[in-house]
Amino acid sequence: MSADLGIVDIVVLSSLLLAAIVVGFWSGRKSSDVESYLLGGRSLPWWAILGSIVATETSTVTVLSIPGAAYGEVGMRWLQIAMGYVLGRAVVVRVFLPLYFKGKLFTAYQVLDNRFGHVTKTVASVLFLVTRNLGDGLRLFLAGLVVHTLLGWPFSWSVAAMGTVTIIYTVFGGLRSVVWNDCIQFIIYMLGGTAAVFIIANNLPGGWNQLWTFAELSGKSRLFETTFLLSDPYNIWAGLIGGAVLTIGTHGTDHMMVQRYLSARSEREAGWAVFLSSFVVLFQFALFLFIGIELACFYSLKGNVAPAEADQVFAHFIVHSFPQNTGLIGLMLAAILSAAMSTLSSSLNASASALLNDFYLPACRTPPAPERQLSISRWATVIFGVTQIGIGIWAITWEATVVRNALTIAGFSAGILLGIFSLGVLSRRAGQTAALTGAAAGLAVLLFVQFIAPDAPNFGWKIAWPWLALIGSVTTFIVGELTAVFFPGTKGSE
Repeated sequence: MSADLGIVDIVVLSSLLLAAIVVGFWSGRKSSDVESYLLGGRSLPWWAILGSIVATETSTVTVLSIPGAAYGEVGMRWLQIAMGYVLGRAVVVRVFLPLYFKGKLFTAYQVLDNRFGHVTKTVASVLFLVTRNLGDGLRLFLAGLVVHTLLGWPFSWSVAAMGTVTIIYTVFGGLRSVVWNDCIQFIIYMLGGTAAVFIIANNLPGGWNQLWTFAELSGKSRLFETTFLLSDPYNIWAGLIGGAVLTIGTHGTDHMMVQRYLSARSEREAGWAVFLSSFVVLFQFALFLFIGIELACFYSLKGNVAPAEADQVFAHFIVHSFPQNTGLIGLMLAAILSAAMSTLSSSLNASASALLNDFYLPACRTPPAPERQLSISRWATVIFGVTQIGIGIWAITWEATVVRNALTIAGFSAGILLGIFSLGVLSRRAGQTAALTGAAAGLAVLLFVQFIAPDAPNFGWKIAWPWLALIGSVTTFIVGELTAVFFPGTKGSE
């Protein structure tokens, strides 16, 4: 299965890649020091930060798997999790943003240094760097599979092409380039999604009326599921509670997101960007879930043969049913690449920031010259980019279960970091020993719950993924508090 690109499609797709590089060079004119390179001079408008937040958390996998979820049994019930995101981001604005706007911080984990000590900050930053680059390297691998399938390029070329273009515009433009490219890429994949809605509907003999009837009769339009089942991720309890805690972890403690807040003109503008992004994400998920219902209706018709895997249905439709040489296939491929590159560029810039500010500068007896710091940041961006490309290409030799497990482990960081930050905010006696002990316990419990308990004798139960961040954070906090009874802290607020 590969798309037959006409000249118009090639022009559309090539224009995206060229535009990303042009924006990178244009943005780089103002990157004269580390603060402007890594934080955009702390002068970016809130609406651009909002667009960057949404684009960063949207990957190629999201664009293809969300329609796949609605195509299957989930339907619109996925939106319950996005509703939890709204609640979680309200907490981020109220509790976490004030921490990051005390002083002129460069990374999220400098807060932990002030509260617990250098070791805790280092552990948290290492956890961020390892899980972020492993996870995004695997996301690049999955995006490479899509490009390989749709365009017929060799797999390694697909991964290297996306990675190289992203490295170029990130290295030269810094965070300004990342944010402005994110905004452009957000518009591209939303235009692609909107176009897909009308194209699919146009391929239905009965049009919109047939679609509404199918959605109602199949139950895919049902939004809420009130029955509580721990193994079911798509009920209102997992959505509101699990989704809220997950987004508090990802958007409250992950430096890839926090870096955007620090680039805002003020805490108030950062708050607008964070909170309003939850509603944009809610609409975005609704759009791509609706596409999944349309695809289910289309492939239910006699003569329309769907691929075996639900995640491949959207790509299959693009290749076989999109109008040829009109630019629409090029637009959809551009949308898929945009989703991949927005996540990758944000990861590279945030990783470079963490390496410089959490490791290199603290190890220097005297601060290096600004030019030296800027050079190190750029080289770090290249190194992390090459690393993620290497992980993406290497992962083709892994089994599918290994890839899934590695992505799951990478996701553990949200709950563990949230537990550590919660100790810092809510506990008056927890110190560095308590924080580190709690983090170790949180990781151990998550590994047990995800990989051992489902297959262990006398257990055999499975916990749905929205609950993992809650389990990790609560375990980290409780064990940390218990440890503090015997080993009270001596730094911070104690």
